[in-house]
Amino acid sequence: MTVPAPPRFTPVTDRPWAGLLALCVGFFMILVDMSIVAVAQPEIMDALGADVNGIVWVSSAYLLTYAVPLLISGRLGDKFGPKTIYQIGLVVFTAASVWCGLSGSIGELIAARAVQGIGAALITPQTMALVTRMFPPERRGAAMGVWGTVAGVATLIGPLLGGILTDALGWEWIFFINVPVGAVGLVLAALLVPRVERHDHRFDWVGVALSAVGLTALVFGIQEGQTYRWAAWIWWLIAAGVAVMGVFVLWQARTRTEPLVPLSLFRDRNFTLSNAGIASMGFAVAGTMIPLMFFLQFVGGMSPTRSALMMVPMAVLTGTCAPIVGRILDRVHPRNVVSTGLFGYAVATAALGLLFAPATPVWQLLLPTIVMGLSSACIWAPLAATATRRLPWFVAGAGSGVYNTTRVIGSVIGTAGIGALMMTRLAAELPGMTLERSEGSRVQQLPEAVREGFASAMGQSLYLGAAVLLIGAAATLFLVRPDHQTPVVVRPPAPDTAA
Repeated sequence: MTVPAPPRFTPVTDRPWAGLLALCVGFFMILVDMSIVAVAQPEIMDALGADVNGIVWVSSAYLLTYAVPLLISGRLGDKFGPKTIYQIGLVVFTAASVWCGLSGSIGELIAARAVQGIGAALITPQTMALVTRMFPPERRGAAMGVWGTVAGVATLIGPLLGGILTDALGWEWIFFINVPVGAVGLVLAALLVPRVERHDHRFDWVGVALSAVGLTALVFGIQEGQTYRWAAWIWWLIAAGVAVMGVFVLWQARTRTEPLVPLSLFRDRNFTLSNAGIASMGFAVAGTMIPLMFFLQFVGGMSPTRSALMMVPMAVLTGTCAPIVGRILDRVHPRNVVSTGLFGYAVATAALGLLFAPATPVWQLLLPTIVMGLSSACIWAPLAATATRRLPWFVAGAGSGVYNTTRVIGSVIGTAGIGALMMTRLAAELPGMTLERSEGSRVQQLPEAVREGFASAMGQSLYLGAAVLLIGAAATLFLVRPDHQTPVVVRPPAPDTAA
């Protein structure tokens, strides 16, 4: 049994671009919030007396609670309507943002970020599912190009806004800024986003429980390994997480009603390979932000605003090139675009790690970020468009949920894995050093004697992200041409022999 071919497209609105604009507000808010937090991490360490492990959990808690509900939130959109679930997600995310800003301890902030992740999980699958319903397959590349432009603009505004707010008002305002954005998003969604046909689903609660337990065990074991000196129970916890995820896959294969993850989706080669590609990108991008910002601020002595400015070339190029790449993708083979982008991002990440040294001039650090910006335009939107082109509307929510879950799982494991590697390399380069409040207060440079070792540890942790990106680039070389690009052979009429 294979994935059924999509039925004839029936438009659900005569204003698809207006609906896409409204959906991009929620998507924009999620991305801005992730990049804002990355810039403000050293200030949060100072204000809440946290260590590096606590800061890593501020990101990991968000990503973990983002990943686990994604599978079921996609199905919720199919059952109750993606517009309704999208609006609920906006409310949850905005309310949790207020809680984040009012947090008085690192533990409370981690809990608030976990609730934020639930809101983000409700929002994300609905955006892709609605794009699938609003745009025909031959126009989804252009629509996803706009989606990629929003990602680029968010990547630009997030660090800059985070730096300015942190320097001027304090780290709390990086969360309070979400309140007006969330309010605007709710109004636009009510006015512009169409209501679409719903498809009833049964919910696989056993699958939800298995995926939650397996992912939590994996992430906790990977991230806390260095803290507990890789004790035997840590390895047992990681092994248990892998085993539970294996049971989850078997359960999905044997479920007779409706599995949480319809494994038949993976019989579509492009869907499967796009998932591999986006997992590698999520791993690299989420995991490398922490060592990058720590290097710029603790070794380079930059303020949050200055360190955010380093990301401007990358964000501008992504936002500028994404719509162009989206239109090109509707006409060219997707592997030519996607694999090139992943390979370019891998090379740039490795080059950035090599350049991490106290004496490196700023202009040299900017060169890899330029390559990252060009590469990103060839990755985010093209992968999403390639993954969803052939999905029938009645599994659009499930397919979107699976795709985004794969991306976020990659981000979770990337944050935990690169964070653990960063701590391991710090212990090797600077034995006995821990990055706590007394050492990182007010984002001042580290003492000159330890800068070289600290920079080396941060640079070495980037190589893991580069290696995973190369795996994703190799996988996407096997993408196939989508149906709408397949030429139709028209045979000439047979000669009229009677005449």
